[in-house]
Amino acid sequence: MSPSRKVVVTQRFFDDQALAYLRDRDCVVEIASLPPGKADGDLDHDALVALLAGAAGWIVGHARVTRALLEALPDLQIVSRRGVGYERVDLEAARDLGRVVAIAAGGNDASVADHVIGLMLAVARRFRESQQRMLEGDWSILMGSDLCEKTVGVVGLGRIGKSVVKRLSGFDCNVLVHTTRPDPDYARATGVDYVDLPDLLRRSDYVTLHAPLTPQTRFLIDATAIETMKPGAILINTARGGLVEDAHLLQALRAGRLAGAGLDVYVSESDPSYKPVSQALLALPNVVGAPHSGASSREGLDRTNMVAARSVVAVLDGGDPPPECVVADGRPGR
Repeated sequence: MSPSRKVVVTQRFFDDQALAYLRDRDCVVEIASLPPGKADGDLDHDALVALLAGAAGWIVGHARVTRALLEALPDLQIVSRRGVGYERVDLEAARDLGRVVAIAAGGNDASVADHVIGLMLAVARRFRESQQRMLEGDWSILMGSDLCEKTVGVVGLGRIGKSVVKRLSGFDCNVLVHTTRPDPDYARATGVDYVDLPDLLRRSDYVTLHAPLTPQTRFLIDATAIETMKPGAILINTARGGLVEDAHLLQALRAGRLAGAGLDVYVSESDPSYKPVSQALLALPNVVGAPHSGASSREGLDRTNMVAARSVVAVLDGGDPPPECVVADGRPGR
């Protein structure tokens, strides 16, 4: 086996099938042993360099892939994310240095979409509040609200957004969509209406976010946007921490402006100064929170593991990952 086919995995829950796929294709696989309670995003530059020395492929979770890190790893040919976000990867540096960056496109769409519907139902039907009261001996009934036949605003219409729209059809929802790339054929086929963001916020009983985090979308939902929302609406964010100004959301929930929120991502994931805000949100009875686990079903992780592994093998074999997986390719002639 050639050392040029060394692959390091810094993600937990890497399944046997994906591991076998890599090894059957002459890859030497090393799965990083991370400290308890830590993810690869918690590792500093020096720790990552030590783990990745000599690696040609890296299957990564949430670690920051900086220019300095790539420069310190001259053997590294491909960074393959077991996920679909790539805001923590310096794509320009990857191109400059001749590297490939791939995402696991299509692997977790169903898992995250299921998670979204689950959060909508949990918040609207007040599952958390009801169970807590029962534990305290109060079995009185709290009145919730339906998802059926409500108006749902979907912000962003990528693969996950479309998967959510598909599921909402079973609830007979009226779906409004805000996207930078409206597709008239899709609207005719599904019955969604394309609207601008203020209109979507004013009309929606539920707002669910599925946009990437960019300088243009950072704090897309701030105090002004929340003030535009329909009173008593429910906000769902499973996309990226930073799309919502969590401090403003906290104020709105405390003031009773919104009925509740379902959160899987938080500003504090990238900005530790927001940690008290995240803790305060999670303490509210009308917030249902999860630790960025929307894609973390057994089936979803198995799918994304395999997509990430296939991209690694494709590059090490001198070929190309599926086009939808490639977000940067700095190899000559590509």
